[in-house]
Amino acid sequence: MRKPLLLAVLALFSANLALADAACDAKAAEKKLAGAAKQSFLKKCEKDTAAAQASCDAKAADKKLAGAAKQSFTKKCVKDAMAK
Repeated sequence: MRKPLLLAVLALFSANLALADAACDAKAAEKKLAGAAKQSFLKKCEKDTAAAQASCDAKAADKKLAGAAKQSFTKKCVKDAMAK
């Protein structure tokens, strides 16, 4: 029972990171970054996204959310955190 749950959580986390990578790439393109500046920006952006993801996961756990409610909350939370 625990293994499928763990796999589901990891799948959601990796899906959110993939979306974050796309968002970071879009922001870099918007800023017209290239080369080392782009790589540095992407590294920081991905680090900030991972931190936001962890924070939002903790908040969802505090609220005892599960399933679709947790996924929806986490997605909005990360989006709001990255907008700041």
